[in-house]
Parts: sequence; C-alpha cells; structure tokens
Amino acid sequence: QIFNQHNAEALSLEQAFHRMAQTEPNLDHDVSWFLLPPYWAKMVVALISFLCFANSYDGDFVFDDSEAIINNKDLRAETPLGDLWYHDFWGSKLSSNTSHKSYRPLTVLTFRINYLLAGGFYPVGFHVINIILHCTISVLMIDVFSILLGGLQFSNKGRRLNLAPKSSLLAALLFAVHPVHTECVAGIVGRADLLCALFFLLSFLGYCKAFRENKEGHTFSVLWVLVSVILGAIAMLCKEQGITILGLNAVFDALVINKINLLELIQKLLHKDKSLENTGQLRKGLLIRITLLMSGGASILYIRWRIMGTGPPAFTEVDNPASFADNLFVRAINYNYYYSLNAWLLLCPWWLCFDWSMGCIPLIKSVSDWRIIALAALWFCLIGLICQALCSEDSHKRRILTLGLGFLIIPFLPASNLFFRVGFVIAERVIYLPSIGYCILFTYGFSLLSKQAKKKKILAVAVLGILLINVMRCALRSSQWRSEEQLFRSALSVCPLNAKVHYNVGKNLADKGNQSAAIKYYREAVRLNPKYVHAMNNLGNILKERNELHEAEELLSLAVQIQPDFAAAWMNLGIVQNSLRRFEEAEQSYWTAIKHRKKYPDCYYNLGRLYADLNRHIDALNAWRNATVLKPEHSLAWNNMIILLDNTGNLAQAEAVGREALELIPNDHSLMFSLANVLGKSQKYKESEALFLKAIKANPNAASYHGNLAVLYHRWGNLDLAKKHYEVSLKLDPMAPGTKENYNLLRRKLEQLQKKGG
Repeated sequence: QIFNQHNAEALSLEQAFHRMAQTEPNLDHDVSWFLLPPYWAKMVVALISFLCFANSYDGDFVFDDSEAIINNKDLRAETPLGDLWYHDFWGSKLSSNTSHKSYRPLTVLTFRINYLLAGGFYPVGFHVINIILHCTISVLMIDVFSILLGGLQFSNKGRRLNLAPKSSLLAALLFAVHPVHTECVAGIVGRADLLCALFFLLSFLGYCKAFRENKEGHTFSVLWVLVSVILGAIAMLCKEQGITILGLNAVFDALVINKINLLELIQKLLHKDKSLENTGQLRKGLLIRITLLMSGGASILYIRWRIMGTGPPAFTEVDNPASFADNLFVRAINYNYYYSLNAWLLLCPWWLCFDWSMGCIPLIKSVSDWRIIALAALWFCLIGLICQALCSEDSHKRRILTLGLGFLIIPFLPASNLFFRVGFVIAERVIYLPSIGYCILFTYGFSLLSKQAKKKKILAVAVLGILLINVMRCALRSSQWRSEEQLFRSALSVCPLNAKVHYNVGKNLADKGNQSAAIKYYREAVRLNPKYVHAMNNLGNILKERNELHEAEELLSLAVQIQPDFAAAWMNLGIVQNSLRRFEEAEQSYWTAIKHRKKYPDCYYNLGRLYADLNRHIDALNAWRNATVLKPEHSLAWNNMIILLDNTGNLAQAEAVGREALELIPNDHSLMFSLANVLGKSQKYKESEALFLKAIKANPNAASYHGNLAVLYHRWGNLDLAKKHYEVSLKLDPMAPGTKENYNLLRRKLEQLQKKGG
C-alpha cells in the first residue's frame, strides 16, 4: 500500500474494521488509498467538492434560469404560496396544454426563499446554495458508499460501522469531482437535481436505520421505513427521479439485509424447488417492508397524477427526435445510442454541452451506421457485468456489482424514454444520481486491479491523476457556466450541428447590440433547422430594425406558416406590414396574434400605433387602454395615450390619463415629461415646472426635457431660466428641432428688453 504515514488513530481504526469484517471479504484490503479518520475524510471531500465549483458563485443567471427564476411569477411575494402546488417548475398551471408537467414545488419554494432573502434577483445567493448542497451531498456519499461497498453493520451500541473507509472515501471523491455534475451545481436550475439527491440519500440512510436493532432483518423499525418513504416523497417533490429511491431501498433490502442470491432464487422459482419454503429468505420482514415501500410509492404517484392531470407533457420533434420516429427499430436503436452516450459522459466527461437537442446527435437510420459500435460496446459491458452480478460465486462481488448496476440504472429510468417521452436527447443533469452507480463500479474495478497489480503505487497515482484532471475540468466548466456568452460559445465545438446553440449565441450577441454578428448565427440556425421558427422570428426582427423589410416579411411569413399559433411572429409580421404601409394586412396579423395569445399587451400597443397612423383615434386609444389593463406598467402605451389626447386638444382627458399613469409608474421620467407638457399648455405652470425638473433629475441628458422646460419658462415669463435651459438643450443636441429658433426668438426679446431698459 502507499501513503503509509498514518497517525495512530487511523491505524487503530483500520485494525478495528478488519476485526469486524472477518465474516466476509473486505474491499479495503486490496485498495491502495488513504485511510483517514471519519471527520477528516468528510472535511477533505467537502473542501475538494467546494474547490471544484467555487468559481461559479458569482455567475449570472444563464440559459433556463431565465424562465425558471427571473420570469417565474411563483417566486414573487404577491403569488400565494398555495399556487406552487398547482404550477409546474416554470410557473405554468399544470392543467395547461403547454405545461411540461415537471412538478417540483419544493425546489421552486427554495428559489422563492432565495429571492425574498436577497430582496430581488441577485444570482450570488442562488449559486452559493447550490455549491453548499453539492458539498453536503458529497459528504453524505461517504456514509452511503461505506454501506454499499462495505455492508451494513452496527456496533453493540447501535452505531453504524464503516467497514470500507478507504473505498468509500475514494468513491465519494470520484463523485464530488465528476465534471458531469457541473450543470447541476453551476446552473441554478440544477437545484432540482441537488435537492432531489439530498433527500434521495437521506431516504436511503433512513432505511438503513430501520435495521439498527437487528442487522439480520428479523426485527426492524417500521417508523424508519415510513420515514424513508416520506423522504422519498420529498425527493420526488424536488425532482421526479426521487421516487426511484424506493425501488433501490427494496433492492438493497433483498441483497444486503436478506442476502438473497438472485440467480439461485430465480432457478428455484422456475423449478418450483421445495427447499425454497425452508430458505427463510422471505420470512425476515422483507415482504412487509416491500409492501410498505410499494404502497408508499403507489400513493405518492397517485397523488402526483391527480395533481398533474392525465395529459402527458407536450414536446416537439426537435426536443427529442428519436421519440417521434415512426419506425420502432429506429426508436429502439437511437434510444440505446443515447444510453451509450450517457455512459460515455460518465467515463470520459470531456465534451460537455448545455443542450444536446436540435440535430446535435443525428438519428441512426440504418444498421450500416458506424455508431452502432457504441451500442454493441455498451451492451457487451452491461451483459458482462450482469452475468458477474448474477453468476459469481463470490457473494461480496455479486452484492457490489448488483448494487452498482442498480444505482446506475434505476435512477436513470425516468429519463430513458421507456415509460414516457422526455423533452431532451441527453441532459447532463439527469446523470447526477446514476453517477453513484458509476462510482461504485469504478471503485470496485480499482480494488480488483490493485489486487492484481504488483506496483500498486503507480495505480494509485493514476487514480490521483484522474481526480486532479476532473477537478481542473470542473473548474474550467464552472467558469463557462458563469455567463451565457461563454456557455453558448463553449457548445459550438461540441455540438456544431445543434441549431439551438447557434440560436443562443446569436441571441446573446443581439442582446449586446452586435446585430451583424447575431445575423450570422441566426442564419446558421435556420440553415441547420429550416423549421426553427424562433430563429426566423428573431432574425426577422433584426432585419426589420435594419429596414430590410422584404426579407423580414418572408422569414416571418414562413414562421407563421410553419407554426400558425406563433403569436410573437404574427405581431412582428404586422409591424413589418405596417412599415410597408400594407395596413389592412398588418391589422389582420395583429388580430391573429391576439387570437392566439389573448393577453398580449405589446400587440395591443402596436395595434394602437397602426390605428393612430390611420387617424382612427378612438380605436388607437382603446387598443392602448387594453395594453395598460393587461400590463399596467406599459409606459409606452400610457405615453402614446397622453400624446394623442394632447395633440387632438383633449387636454383635460390627457391630464387625467397622465395622472393615472404616474400613480401606477411614479418614477417613469417619460410620463413626467408628457404630463408636464400637458400641464404647461393648460397654464398650470408651477406643477408643470415641478414635473419637468423631476424628469430632468431622473434623466439629465435628455435635450427635449430641457428644451420643453425652456419653452415653459418662455411662456411663463421667466426668461433667464428659459435662456439657461435652451442653452443646455442645444449643448446636448445642437440639432434639436425648434429649439434653436425658440432660443433666437428669446435672445431677440432679451435684446429688446435691454434696449428699452437702457
């Protein structure tokens, strides 16, 4: 063994563990690794897991965080807490046809607490909680792996013993530093997986406590079994995968508590062997416990089904193309290929991507596709492991391999497409729990190699190298998750065929004002996926702003042809048609948008602009009023109402609308400016002056604000103040319309007054 300089405490621990584990082979005997006291082992795991992801603490809200957090009304105090239980993860009603049916109210509740404690959308607090959760889970993994690798034994005082301290430390370190976990930790939406994993592990440890009084399972604590079921339910309320812990608890009970030999049991059942009645394998409370687990699981699923409704979630072909394939063979082949890619991400987590949909992984449509090799490799390995798990004469080996495969496969089942269609091709976050099984198998494989190797130090150094590389990969990947620009660009080399990657890079560039570069990426997204309506819509918007109206119209017309209920594209098409002075078509497009999205304030606003251009003033005012009813803070709609009423001589009505608007949006300087103009025309100079000054204080560099205040002073007779603000206005904008003429008039008047005074 290497690392021989252990302290006396570590030596005494090792000797004690060897004495306790004489009844079966000890995995630690062959593992060349550190032996640390329990407290120090947990400190080391916590510190290393923290170092891996610490640089993500001050990252932005990225990718799905916008929808799940920033745009999620369930986080705000005005939303009743009870609504969380009837909404999905994204804040939509579960009964809605557009809901993804992802029911995670406890995760959303933690987001809400984060938001309330921070006093707004400040990402640091969200990130810190994610890092703490991963560190906590990694520390808990030592206890979990000590049971899975070393077995479940208690001291005379009822304290659980760690019979595999070195192996459990290695497995926990492998888990803590696995780069595939970066999405869960550095991406705030990954909170769902972290919380699910936390209660998943607590459920497992709680189930183990049920046997504290009698490790053979003759007697057990019903209370702890029920606690385990409740913790499993909590895990499921954080994310759907949590329910699988109940199945894993049953597997653990059968293999570890009851020491069932699955192959032997199957053979006896098939041959109706009478000796089965005398084995006593099923007489140790196993059936009672399995019944409790199954009843609890069935009750949880039934309640969730009642809340969620009977309708399945609605996904599109671009989300998961294999699930839409007509040919059963094509579906099966591609599902298995996805499994092999997930396995590869566990083995070699170097190529990581925030999104694997939209052409990132082309469908396998023929057996001549070379990627079939990946399927063959996956099943060759799995069948080999299953055979060893079932047929090995070594009960210790059977137990570890079966538990490793169980923890690898069972938590992955909800994402496997076997029971229902999922909304992704590959999602790194769903491998968080299955990686437990991978760590078990890796550690067991390392112990076998250590047993055979002559130079054990070299093998241990190699594993240390793997851990170090993973730590560096985690740190690098965490830094990529700090901002959308880095995250999206990092995906270009991994998934160059993914239209969504190009779309997101383009969107990020457009948000930063780099329209020319954004156009390039939007065009590539449309080229890769000719039915990508969101890319068409965004590209059409940019072309509209650049006055390339005919191409913009073509793109938007194609978008609504592909997706007739795409309200945003209909509205943007209406804006383009309005700019092309095709007013009837524009009006029809706006009303089609409103038909598909009844609460669409921006569309009502643009419809009002169309009516104003056509001098249909009453229709324009009604449209803008609808916009403000749907969105009371819609400043542009309020402003347009004030200006239209002002221009048509309805000063009293304009004043009333202005005051109503400022009550709702008291700090909007553009509304102050518009109302100040109306009050000035109504000769309410003092109040008008106060609003102008307040608007200028909020936006001191607006030339028009100074210019119009100067006009007010000019009318009022405060000529010196008028002169001062004319000069400020002209300094800010020398070409301001009308200001120079008014200033010249004022100067002539002042000169005349001076002559008279002289």
